[in-house]
Amino acid sequence: MSVYSVGNDLYSGKKSFAIIGKRKIWFAIAVLAILLSLVSFAVKSPNLGIEFRGGSQFTVSGTDNTSQKPAVDVVKSIGKDDAPRVSSVGRRGMRVQTVRLDDRQTQQVKESLAKEYRVPVKDVTSTYIGPSWGQDILNKAIRAMIVFMVTVSIVLVAYFRSWTIAVGAMGALMHDFVVTLGIYWILGLEITPSTIIGILTILGYSLYDTVVVFDKVRENTVSLRSQSRYTFEESANLAINQTLIRSLNTSLTGLFPVISVLLVGVGVFGADTLRDLALVMFIGMVLSTLSSIFIAAPLAVALGARNADIKEHTLKVRQIRAAHSGESNNADAGGAAQAESDMLAYAGVDERVAGRHLGSAAQPKRHSQQKRKNKRK
Repeated sequence: MSVYSVGNDLYSGKKSFAIIGKRKIWFAIAVLAILLSLVSFAVKSPNLGIEFRGGSQFTVSGTDNTSQKPAVDVVKSIGKDDAPRVSSVGRRGMRVQTVRLDDRQTQQVKESLAKEYRVPVKDVTSTYIGPSWGQDILNKAIRAMIVFMVTVSIVLVAYFRSWTIAVGAMGALMHDFVVTLGIYWILGLEITPSTIIGILTILGYSLYDTVVVFDKVRENTVSLRSQSRYTFEESANLAINQTLIRSLNTSLTGLFPVISVLLVGVGVFGADTLRDLALVMFIGMVLSTLSSIFIAAPLAVALGARNADIKEHTLKVRQIRAAHSGESNNADAGGAAQAESDMLAYAGVDERVAGRHLGSAAQPKRHSQQKRKNKRK
């Protein structure tokens, strides 16, 4: 079975995943992930990049030795007890980060690194980075996120004319933000300004995917009260299934370039900035795809289902189904054609009136046949 046929079956309703019906499971998983992230924030220190910690950074280029031990020994030789952070840069480069060193210590480390890694001193560069720069970026990122959240909430309420959709979207965005940071915290991944920028980027991506799903939900439920075949939750679940393949295709299309950057840009060229940005985008895009399907829409539907009009409509649909099911069980000698005729009549009923039976006589073609008979007379 091809993806194309699966997509058609999901769109037409021949196949369906009970995403709305199992929303309590998705909510429980999301809450658990958020709680684990919050606990990690409280009990474990983050692996902050040098931009947030401040310190001296040395880069060795063109070396054939990529062992970390020589760099550690060099830093210890100048009397620094704090272990340096040593990492490889590409295939022939090393990066060494230490606490802040004075000019004499900086020159001593440069010469020692050049000797240990057998490169000219000019191939060892040093930079001092102050913590205020990273803190300034963090403060601006927090302000940008607050403005983003408020603006998006206002726009969603104005566009969809529903506060439940805004709450669903904000819930998904907060899930993506907290869990992405939680993964970094738990795994000890380095948090740099590029990481913060990447998180802000995936919030926009998550919102885009969420709005696509919400737009289909609105399309399926805008004339909800004019029919009595589907409940509000069933119409919303159909909308999610109809956009499922599109969401997956969009996500895969976006993930392929990110994976390429991780494998080629980082593995071959050793671009640390690209690594930090690509890694957080990879994690965030996967989470945002899942949240737009399993959190945003189900949360909005769960809140919307509390509306009195929607409750009344849902009750009416269930009563019609129960009545039809009872008559089908008690039917005798009517034949399959009669049962199908009654079912079609009930599907179009807006209100169920006690004692009123709509069956074969309710079919339009029966009335047209009677009119032709009258004309002949």
